Amino acid sequence: MDSYKSNNNVVYSCKYHVIWCPKYRRDVLQGRVKERLRQIIKKVCYERNAELISHEIMPDHVHILVEVDPQYGVHKLVKQIKGRSSRELRQEFVQLTTRLPTLWSNSYFVSTVGGAPLDVIKQYIETQNA
Repeated sequence: MDSYKSNNNVVYSCKYHVIWCPKYRRDVLQGRVKERLRQIIKKVCYERNAELISHEIMPDHVHILVEVDPQYGVHKLVKQIKGRSSRELRQEFVQLTTRLPTLWSNSYFVSTVGGAPLDVIKQYIETQNA
């Protein structure tokens, strides 16, 4: 049985599979950039009380599996992750400013996780790099 979380008003189990990519789907998420992005994602999720269940960073896109308080919303979490990571990565890695007008594309994919077993989606994300 799923474990449920709660805040002052809601008991919930809201898990989302989120995918986004760099502008023009450029292969820029590698090496030190990839590791720094991993740190930023973990930090933002921690700060927003979102449980980062699984994540994988490919050279041209990012997958995360995350549980978010429905009163905060997955859209706010994604906006926070993309905004902070764009700002910090572009400050730390100058090569991201020369090839791209912005780090991320404006869009992203999000899907609730309920139809497929959680382990299947987690395994899918974790094997993206294989």
